[in-house]
Amino acid sequence: MSWLILVMAGVVEAAWAQSIKPTENFTRPLPTLVCLVLMALAVWLLSLAMNSVPVGTAYAVFTGIGAAGAITLGVLVHGDPISAGRVAALTLIIGGVVLARVTG
Repeated sequence: MSWLILVMAGVVEAAWAQSIKPTENFTRPLPTLVCLVLMALAVWLLSLAMNSVPVGTAYAVFTGIGAAGAITLGVLVHGDPISAGRVAALTLIIGGVVLARVTG
């Protein structure tokens, strides 16, 4: 169950990363509130997962899922550029997350 919570934390972190720009430097109240709620939710879920997943592993997986999700959402939603290097980076990040799970 902790690994499922950890994956959820990573997904929320990816959503949180996407929620930062619409705040326009935290000058827009509603987007800022959404951003802060997502940030708190991501950290809370991460803390729950750390009850049984080692801290280093949990944080690496959390940031890996968040980074891969942020890149993917950036490409799909915001039209961020995609290149062979970005695809290779995503592959390595996802491979590292999977390896952490399999060996953890």
